[in-house]
Amino acid sequence: MRVVTTPPTQAARSIFTDLGYTVSGNGPEFSAERKWRVVDVTAADESTELPESGDLRCFVAREDAARDLRERLLATKPDYDWAVIGVDGAGEYEVLHPSLGPALVA
Repeated sequence: MRVVTTPPTQAARSIFTDLGYTVSGNGPEFSAERKWRVVDVTAADESTELPESGDLRCFVAREDAARDLRERLLATKPDYDWAVIGVDGAGEYEVLHPSLGPALVA
């Protein structure tokens, strides 16, 4: 049986839409807005450059790259609130945040 995989960009859009956010923009970077909150979302991989500024940021990566990305963010200590979402090919995801311990599973 073949495993169906969802690219991180498509998974990111789906996750934020399912959470009730309005998604705008095209490509691997877009905005997700809900109530007063606007999150800058980046579909990321190992070579993604981390932004130097922002307010609320979320990086969505394949699950095999998500923990490394979280470690890069912890080491860099950017001046914005962030989270990393690790997605698998079946639509499941895990939220990795700096202040909530190792992981939240959704």
